[in-house]
Amino acid sequence: MNKTLRIGTRGSALAMAQSSTVAEALEAAGHPTELVRVSTPGDRSMAPIAEIGVGVFTSALREALASGEVDVAVHSYKDLPTEPDPRLSLAAVPVREDPRDALVARDGLSLGELPPGSVVGTGSPRRASQLKALGLGLEVRSIRGNVDTRLRKVTDGEMDAVVLARAGLARVGRLEVVTESLEPLQMLPAPAQGALAVECRVDDVDTEHLLQSVLDDEASRAAVAAERAMLAALEAGCSAPVGALAEVVEDLDEEGRVAQRLSVRGVVATEDDRLVRASTTGETTAAEQLGRELAAELLDARDALLSGPGSS
Repeated sequence: MNKTLRIGTRGSALAMAQSSTVAEALEAAGHPTELVRVSTPGDRSMAPIAEIGVGVFTSALREALASGEVDVAVHSYKDLPTEPDPRLSLAAVPVREDPRDALVARDGLSLGELPPGSVVGTGSPRRASQLKALGLGLEVRSIRGNVDTRLRKVTDGEMDAVVLARAGLARVGRLEVVTESLEPLQMLPAPAQGALAVECRVDDVDTEHLLQSVLDDEASRAAVAAERAMLAALEAGCSAPVGALAEVVEDLDEEGRVAQRLSVRGVVATEDDRLVRASTTGETTAAEQLGRELAAELLDARDALLSGPGSS
């Protein structure tokens, strides 16, 4: 296939950087590409994501793809609604960036070094609930905007720190501003954080095969599939902030041989910012089942917590 692949992307610096990595990989494999900017409602609004809805950054891209305006769409996987679009195929999940959250604080401080009362900005209810649960006495405030807008709140002194996805900072070449990468024990990332989703039309089999062969990473796809299955199952019975992280790990099978297994951790916050955690391990081929089982365990644990002594 030698036709020029038109890759649809949002126009933000981060989206362009993400799409460029996909384009470069395809070009290196001998397939010419062209980046096509698509404006989305999420780019035109400063309202909180909770108000304007999941999918605001992806719906316009998907429409451009379905209509034939572009051949490929590149998304931050965590921005995609969990409900699949029957018109489109998830052709590839490239190698995932580091999924952790990152702290950018004044004076090079870590999270534990911030004094009580410090103002920390985030646009994510998931991050906010986990920050509050750490019991450090931080004041968490909601923010929106691109990477530079958020970083400026620290450099201008408006906030003591902000929390962002480490992967986004890596992709725009700004890792030097990170004062601490937050370990999953402190803060579990959003499901699919750090991963890209590369879509094409479901009837465009040639492009689908090309994207899969050049870009798809089996371990990244399995991990994200488990996290997204957990999220989808939780959305049916819970509107609370959710964190998840799945990793392919080496384990010993019954005969003592090294085998690859999928380790999945999840967290759900209650309305009063108490956290419920659970984890499981299973076969990489059962990623979605593991995610659904973990969601059921989290919901049971949350319900037990809410109905326990001292609950209202």
